[in-house]
Amino acid sequence: MISGYTKIIAHLGVPTESFKSPMIYNPWFDSKGIDTVVVPMGCEAEDFAAFMPLVFRLRNIAGALITMPHKVAVVDLLDQASKAIAICGACNAVKRGEDGQLIGDMFDGEGFVRGMIRKGRAADGASALVAGCGGVGSAIAASLAKAGSVRLGLYDTNTRAMEELATRLRNHYPELQIRTGLNDPKGYDCVVNATPLGMNENDPMPLDIERIDPGAFVGEVVLTEADTAFLGAAKKRGCVTQIGTDMLFEQIPAYLEFFGYPSTTAEELRSVARQHY
Repeated sequence: MISGYTKIIAHLGVPTESFKSPMIYNPWFDSKGIDTVVVPMGCEAEDFAAFMPLVFRLRNIAGALITMPHKVAVVDLLDQASKAIAICGACNAVKRGEDGQLIGDMFDGEGFVRGMIRKGRAADGASALVAGCGGVGSAIAASLAKAGSVRLGLYDTNTRAMEELATRLRNHYPELQIRTGLNDPKGYDCVVNATPLGMNENDPMPLDIERIDPGAFVGEVVLTEADTAFLGAAKKRGCVTQIGTDMLFEQIPAYLEFFGYPSTTAEELRSVARQHY
């Protein structure tokens, strides 16, 4: 039941039809008797710079989840940004400080790496190819570097975004081997599709599946399907895979702490979630 006391966590992005977070957060809030709801808000890119600050003028705003296509654009609207944001150049969580300042952090990469480790695959000492250097891809690359990966391949059709991410990574991790501009997964321990490819039924593969090593760990960030065609093809090659929503479940405990709520576990979230595709 939503009342006049209910706190709102805005979920800003488009298209809202792909959002899974409300189906995870809201059942958990309900199970804990916490009077907060996550509300999808389909804000277009051209309206975001004006709309997002106004959301935080609401008296009952508890924070905001930021998703495509706003994760990079929101950085310029922040008053305080975490180290993770400085590295990946993107943000997916914003809260209002006591003085009204907008404070941001980034949890996509942490969620991906936590899920990878939970499945028995270490990031420490590994090599990884990240296809897609937007908000989520940048965050995953930064978290892989933080977790000890020794070699990263970066690929994006947006060459500028790709090279800027590589520069930031080199500045923070000078020992990390980085290669840009090649979308060949051969020889990598971990392969990540951080592109939008897979959101639509007829999308092409983000890279050449036949070049993925059968022993590789293959991850996906697309949330519109449980198993995308990309992950299905990777499974046929014998790869261990991770669906996009696994990343959500693993990062939500960190989000809750950021917003000032009690933390939880991925297992508890899964036990109450009502997600569907």
